[in-house]
Amino acid sequence: MQTDTDAQPPPLLSGPVILFMSIAAALGTSTMYPLQPAIADVAGSLGVHITGVGIALACGPVGYLVGLVVLVPLVDRFAPSRILAAQFGVLGGALALGATVGGAAALGPVVAVVGMCSAVGAGLSSVAGRLAAPRRRATVLGMVTAGIPAGILVGRIVGGWLADQLGWRGMLLVFAAACGLAAACCLTALPSATAGSSGRGYLPTLRSVPGLVVRHPALRSAALRGALWFFAFCAVWAGIAVALSEAPYSYSAEQIGLYALAGLAGIPATRIAGTWTDRVGARRVILVGLAAAAAAAVAVGFGLASTVVTLVCLALFDAGLFAAQVANQSTVLAIDAAAPARFNSAYMVVYFVGGSLGTAFGAAAISWIGWTGLALVAAAAVASAAAATGLSQPTDPPAPQPAPPGSGARGPGRARP
Repeated sequence: MQTDTDAQPPPLLSGPVILFMSIAAALGTSTMYPLQPAIADVAGSLGVHITGVGIALACGPVGYLVGLVVLVPLVDRFAPSRILAAQFGVLGGALALGATVGGAAALGPVVAVVGMCSAVGAGLSSVAGRLAAPRRRATVLGMVTAGIPAGILVGRIVGGWLADQLGWRGMLLVFAAACGLAAACCLTALPSATAGSSGRGYLPTLRSVPGLVVRHPALRSAALRGALWFFAFCAVWAGIAVALSEAPYSYSAEQIGLYALAGLAGIPATRIAGTWTDRVGARRVILVGLAAAAAAAVAVGFGLASTVVTLVCLALFDAGLFAAQVANQSTVLAIDAAAPARFNSAYMVVYFVGGSLGTAFGAAAISWIGWTGLALVAAAAVASAAAATGLSQPTDPPAPQPAPPGSGARGPGRARP
């Protein structure tokens, strides 16, 4: 018979709220990508060279990096409903402003603000890690994190379609309206009085972020292995676009874009990985995911001539890496379960740097070592991440502890003796 001392309090995040957070993460992430398929149309409309628009769009990842450092830790200091609603509001305003710009010089700062606020997806994952029921933390994280890869796909696919139908300015206004709606929903759907229990102020929190990687071995290990496989992920997707655009394939941009649909396999993989992480621990899920991804990278390196083989391998590659990411990130969010955002911020910065290097390498490596060489380098990076996982300290999160009194977060209750 269960007593009051061992009863678990109800989770702060219900099923509908988790679903909304996943959709919101997808929307926020998607806003950095819709202009990419329309880059030629933007250049023609503004009367500038396409290179100028490309430079303006490059401000988005820079802004995203700033957002990871500056905005994500805010969810530990303020109620999620207010801070995330504000971010979506600014995001919608920046998108609407982008629809009115008259030159590439004005577009760059707007894209930077959009990139900064699109880090709202990382903020939502931090909230999920802090407010989910402790025994379901990885499961909930997997559901919310699934929105991020979905957003990358939606941003490019829907953005390109809307740009064809409404023009790129009309497309931005549609995304702006969606962000305005998300801001209103955040105020009503997300918890309104659940600030974390971090005892430090905002500026001290920001100053502490760079040192977290140095002081916490668990964070350092998770960030470095995550950077390795995100390097591989970005290298493969940047490289395959170049490889398919050249002889003997010479595919159009639309045909190449359809290959991204294989990435949809990564979306259900995140939820499955979260469930299994809660059951068997993070280390096993990471190793299984990385083994699948490494094998897929090797296979696609020799199978690009077959569309079926390529799509299957890309699906397995994405699913394996997304599964590893959910399990890996669950260990980061569990380091300080009452105030995880600054750890998530530090992790995502290192992770993002790995991806940026992978994108640059993948785009250039086709002319250096060819597609097969690039795929083997990606497989080696994934294998290195697996080796680092196997040699590191156990990655399973520590047993959750009740939040300190007065923190505003509900603790997990007393465990059975």
